[in-house]
Amino acid sequence: MKNNGFYVSRKNPLLWISVIMAIASAGLQLGGLWMGQLEVASVQIILFQKVLPIWVCLGFAFIAAVRGQQEFYRVTKPVFWACVYFGHISLDWHLRLTEDTLSLAAVPAAYSLFAFRRYLILCWIVYLALYVLVRLILTGSLKLPILMPLLSFLPFGILLFDFLSDSGNLPTYERWNKLANVLMTGAFFLITLAMRVFADGKYHRTWGDRSDGRRLRSITGMNLLAGYFMPDRNDACNSIRDTVEISAVEAYIHRKREEGLKGFGIMHVFLAAYVRCVAKYPGLNRFFSGQRIHQRDEDISFTMVVKKDMSTDAPDTSIKLHLNVHDTAEDVYHKLNAKIEDVKNGAEDDGLDSLMGLLSLIPGLLLKFLVWVLKLMDYFGKLPKFLLELSPFHGSVIFTSMGSLGIPPVVHHLYNFGNLPVFLAFGRKYRKTQLNQDGEIVTHRYVDISMNTDERTVDGFYYAAVLKHFHKICRNPSQLDHPPVEVIRDQD
Repeated sequence: MKNNGFYVSRKNPLLWISVIMAIASAGLQLGGLWMGQLEVASVQIILFQKVLPIWVCLGFAFIAAVRGQQEFYRVTKPVFWACVYFGHISLDWHLRLTEDTLSLAAVPAAYSLFAFRRYLILCWIVYLALYVLVRLILTGSLKLPILMPLLSFLPFGILLFDFLSDSGNLPTYERWNKLANVLMTGAFFLITLAMRVFADGKYHRTWGDRSDGRRLRSITGMNLLAGYFMPDRNDACNSIRDTVEISAVEAYIHRKREEGLKGFGIMHVFLAAYVRCVAKYPGLNRFFSGQRIHQRDEDISFTMVVKKDMSTDAPDTSIKLHLNVHDTAEDVYHKLNAKIEDVKNGAEDDGLDSLMGLLSLIPGLLLKFLVWVLKLMDYFGKLPKFLLELSPFHGSVIFTSMGSLGIPPVVHHLYNFGNLPVFLAFGRKYRKTQLNQDGEIVTHRYVDISMNTDERTVDGFYYAAVLKHFHKICRNPSQLDHPPVEVIRDQD
């Protein structure tokens, strides 16, 4: 997996000098307003040339000091608003020149106004290009980190020269404003000297990633456009029905029970086999959200509905279990059983039932609007983590067992809300008498499974390969006693 992005260490003194300069710049901006600019400034000037740069400096200081070790790419946001701030300064000069020219009829004045408009356009183009280059470099899209100090020194050097060459005839608040601009750009220049490339070989979050998965950026155009042609998950739903021969699985279950794993069953084997399939075919752990494909990597978020008692009127609840691609069958057994026991005994309240009960009290029209807001937040990946953890609609796969009910597997739809890409159900065990290759009559045990999938994440050929590997594991389930020999990483 490609390296991605930069960080700044809190042990680097340049970081703290940069933070102090940014805070001092915000203080000077506020001091300039207090020293007399408030009396002559319009509301627009106060908003764009005072409130905005103060927010930029304080936001930059917070991001650099608090989040710079993991998410330094976030400083691109204050960089963008800093470009807007400097763009407004040039626009302010243009407006002043326009007002002065209105009272003049001389051709040179009109010519100077025309020339300054071209200068204004050039300034905005330069600011936009500067921001785009900074964003491309900090997010790892452009592998030219040496450009960062050069790009940041250019505005710093120009503003520093302008401040030092000032004759001193300007009002105090204007000199403070100039010094604040020098400190603002100087803070960014220093922090570019302190930033370092991640060298751990791991993927690090950047813009476009969600809290529950990273965005895949090297997918084909067809995969990208599929989300616009089929915006809803049920539009892209494919159903697969299959039969699994479980003679080896039952022998494996019997052996594990003899080893002391009480209650070890086919659910544990199938779930462990699914985890092993993700290790070999990571596309199985993708999900589609916000017209983009994302990857959960090693976290497999498994959702299941659990009844607290085996009766028709017993309440049920949804559990969410986080598994890892390195988990063995015993790891799955212990994690799943512990989760189920906590729910049945009331030792764990995941909050889902309480949340659903609270939502049911909201009037229908208001609830409809609230659900729309939640969908909008989910589209942009802004749902809080605690809601993602509670939601049964966000995860890698839903597993459901019809075998305990004695019926065939249900062919269940996918949910348009959330991002669950796979719904897998399996039914009761049954015997089937057949002729083997030698013409002898043999009896085998089978389980039917149904699998509903979101074809926007991977194509049918990929799911076919997954099912073949699933059958291969079920023919030799003892391999689930050990972690996978190799875990394949998904594309960038």
